[in-house]
Order: sequence, then structure tokens, then C-alpha cells
Amino acid sequence: MVRIRLTRMGKRNRPFYRIVVVDQRKRRDGAYIESLGYYDPVRDPAEIKVDVDRAVEWILKGAQPSKTVRDIFRKFGVMEKVHKKKYMGEKEENEG
Repeated sequence: MVRIRLTRMGKRNRPFYRIVVVDQRKRRDGAYIESLGYYDPVRDPAEIKVDVDRAVEWILKGAQPSKTVRDIFRKFGVMEKVHKKKYMGEKEENEG
């Protein structure tokens, strides 16, 4: 199964995370398929960047986000876009 999760980067006591698409059997910091953004919790306020369009595409293909990544995606409206494309998009195509 393909997962969207965080991979740790940075120095000791200065964590920095990439949001990556990875096969679930790989190690936490192992090879990944694609990077979708980053999350820096050390900065005040925390710095987050997400490629929303690519994230929506991966979720529609069946990639499962981890709990933490799902919370980050909610802040950026990714989960709402997935819902609209999955359910609302089908209704609009059938009507017109």
C-alpha cells in the first residue's frame, strides 16, 4: 500500500520533515516515490508547504495519509478538495 507520511531530516534537536509518498514497507527515512512538501515545527510559527494538487491526485489514486499528514492536509483544504472531486465531481459530470 502507498502511504503519504513524514520523513525526518535535519540535525539533532532541529527536526525538519518532508511530506513524502512512499511504499508502506519502506523505512521511515528510506527511498520515497515523490516529495509533496515540507513541515518545519521548530520555527515559530511552524512553517508548512504542501503541493495541494499533487496531494489530491495521490489520495485519489489510493494513497493513504498518516494521521499527522491528514491533519496538515486538513489545514490546507486537501481533504475537502478530495471529497469534492470524488463525490461532487461525479454528479456534475453526469448532469451536464
